[in-house]
Amino acid sequence: MSALAVAITRLAHGDGLPLPDYATAEAAGMDLAAAVETDLTLAPGARALVPTGLAIALPSGFEAQVRPRSGLALRHGLTVLNSPGTIDADYRGEVMVILANLGAAPVTITRGMRIAQMVVAPVARVAWQAVAHLPESARGSGGFGSTGTG
Repeated sequence: MSALAVAITRLAHGDGLPLPDYATAEAAGMDLAAAVETDLTLAPGARALVPTGLAIALPSGFEAQVRPRSGLALRHGLTVLNSPGTIDADYRGEVMVILANLGAAPVTITRGMRIAQMVVAPVARVAWQAVAHLPESARGSGGFGSTGTG
């Protein structure tokens, strides 16, 4: 599979930090590092906007999704609050991560700490077609829990 070329720039406060990278050959997400100048401690229930020191220019027809890292979520209750956060193809500002501490203990974010992961994905454009009635389906209008008991 060929790689998608995406322009990226390090901002001054991101100098020396790694570019987003895949931890394994088959990983879907690239790790994002915190570009904090000093340690940032999130108390239980607190949230903060954490800089990455990076700005990107996605090609038209793509988005980047910012998601939690599973290890941080499991060990510390640290999550990305608006998960997945969406970075649009026309956004040129800094990639930022809204972290929330849902755990029972404070969590300290340090410079270079891997705080989230980013997945780049294609985006379909929708052309709505207003109709009087929707076509029938096997599921119909069944909602939450309508397809099984568990």
